[in-house]
Order: sequence, then structure tokens, then C-alpha cells
Amino acid sequence: MPRGRAALAGQARPALAVGASLTAAEDAVAPSLWPGGEDNTVTLVLWRHGQTAYNVEHRFQGQSDVPLNEVGLRQAAVAARQLAALRPAAIYSSDLSRASVTAAALAQLTGLPVQLDKDLRERSGGSWEGLTETEIAARFPAERATWTPPDGETALAVTDRAAAALERIAASLAGGSTAVVVSHGAALGLAVARLLEIPWEPRILGPFGNCHWSVMSCRRGRWRLLEHNVGILPDPFPDGDTGVVK
Repeated sequence: MPRGRAALAGQARPALAVGASLTAAEDAVAPSLWPGGEDNTVTLVLWRHGQTAYNVEHRFQGQSDVPLNEVGLRQAAVAARQLAALRPAAIYSSDLSRASVTAAALAQLTGLPVQLDKDLRERSGGSWEGLTETEIAARFPAERATWTPPDGETALAVTDRAAAALERIAASLAGGSTAVVVSHGAALGLAVARLLEIPWEPRILGPFGNCHWSVMSCRRGRWRLLEHNVGILPDPFPDGDTGVVK
């Protein structure tokens, strides 16, 4: 059964063993996972992409199109079985391949198309992309102090476009339905903070782990965070150093 670092709704989720068949996923009870099953409530499952080589090496990925590594591909396949049990009505994804390939694992199980949206892309890091944090600090000490890439996107710009994308997706859904949205750590974190009307800094919520997801509901224009950073198993290596999903 999925276990997360924060399950804010405090309600039971359906048991589904890692490696279970799609038939088992389809048989799992999904409609009443969270409060908000009312007809005018929609649910978004915000899913961060699987692991990449840059995650392991602690490099700034930004909008560089870094593919999933072998661990990331396995993570996506296993997590997709869990998310298929939710019977989503739609799948949306960033057009960067690490997100769209993650989304494709769920699409294969559900038969749903993956709808690409550039507004779900990660924050552009400009000259920082491909660099480790140590290299960034050495070459850009002033900018590193405020985490502001000199030729990249501002946090505000990322927040505006990513939050708008989630609002747009929610507005497109029929009441009572669920969509899975595959994106990136910073983009999702900034968007969630905006929708919940909480500050980005200092962070109240922790970061998204690779292939982990959060669940938000929207009813009458008001957003609730139901679960945060849920994964297949507790992750002892949240920065992506190791921890192959088996």
C-alpha cells in the first residue's frame, strides 16, 4: 500500500501490492479515497517524474531534456499501477521527456492519452543547468545566495504559469473526476504553495521525491491539500542517491 510522508486527509487508501496486476488495480475501490467526492469537487494528483542521472548527480536540470534513468523507468512503472487504481479521467504532463515518459507508463495502463502542456515545465535555470550546487555556488555566489539564476526564470514567473496550468486543468474537469498531472519538483512546489496561499519561503511543505505525488482537491475555487509527497515505499534517499524500486 502506498505510504507517504504526509497523508493529510488521514483516511485509508486501497491496498495494492507492488507488482499487482492491472485487474487488481481496476478492482480497487477508488471513488471515496478522499473527502470531496461531491459532484462539484475535482481532484488533481500531482506526480513528479521518475529519477534521472542529474537527480543522482545533484545537477540543476531546469528545462534541459534529461531522460529517465533505469531506476526512473522502474519507478514510473510501479507507481503507475498505484495511480491506475484511482481511475483518472485525464492525464496531463510537462512536455519534457522525463515527465512525459513517466506519464506514458500510466497512459499504457489506463488507455488515456497524455495531454502535453508547456506550462508544466520545470523552472528554467539558464547557465545553471547541468551544474551541481557546488559548481553554482563557486561560479555564481551572489545569485546562489538568493537562488536566482541570472539568465533563468524567476520563481514568480514559474509560479504564475504552473499555478495557472493547474487551475486550467481543474476547470476542464467534470465534477467528481480526477486528473493526474505529471510535472517537476520546483514547478509543482511553487504551484501548490500559490494555490494553498502559503509562502514558498520559508518552506512549509517538503519537496517532492522522484515519482512521488501529492493530492489536491478544488471545490468552488478553494483548494485543499489532501496528501503530500506520497510514494510507493518510504524513501530513505529523498535526494535520489540510490534506493532502486524493486
